[in-house]
Amino acid sequence: MFRKGIIAIFVLLLSFSSVNAQSFDAGIEYEILKTPVKTSNPDKVVVTELFWYGCPHCFRFEPYIDKWKETMPANVVLEQVPSVLNSSWMEDARTYFALQMMGETEKVHKKLFSAIHLQNKRLNSLDTIAAFVKTLGVDEQKFRENYHSFQVDTMVRKSKQIERKYGHTGVPAVVVNGKYRTSASQAGSNARVIDVINFLVRKELAAMK
Repeated sequence: MFRKGIIAIFVLLLSFSSVNAQSFDAGIEYEILKTPVKTSNPDKVVVTELFWYGCPHCFRFEPYIDKWKETMPANVVLEQVPSVLNSSWMEDARTYFALQMMGETEKVHKKLFSAIHLQNKRLNSLDTIAAFVKTLGVDEQKFRENYHSFQVDTMVRKSKQIERKYGHTGVPAVVVNGKYRTSASQAGSNARVIDVINFLVRKELAAMK
């Protein structure tokens, strides 16, 4: 029994060490941005997820990033940013920013994804989205006001500018600390994206010491 216990511990330690030793290469599993992009929090490692509510790949990636968020180090922050690469994605971006201003993203974010991809709801206009968020207890009038506000206009313009610097051509995409970009198509799978994120986060945390 004692011998079996020692073997089990050894296997566990070997597995843990293998995960931590995992390494990835620039130009293969991730790209180094030509020019680093200033992050919103220079004192922490910022992980930015770029998404679009209508994207099925983003919907499938969401559980992975949610699970990762629960275990990320204290000095790492996750930013979820709605992409405006395509003009048809603008309604969703304005929706996210309006909800963010209202402090309602936590309540609506996952349910909006599910409504589109599991319930096949056509939430592709301000009216349909406003009616949907109202069913979740969000103040519809306030939502509409924020949707058309100067602050949301500014957020959308800022997103456009930053996305040009990120250089990604699709979503979901993940940028680590304004320096590195990866995606499932590059890393190989959604699970591998998380492994690449962890690798790059460790790299950045070590550089901050």
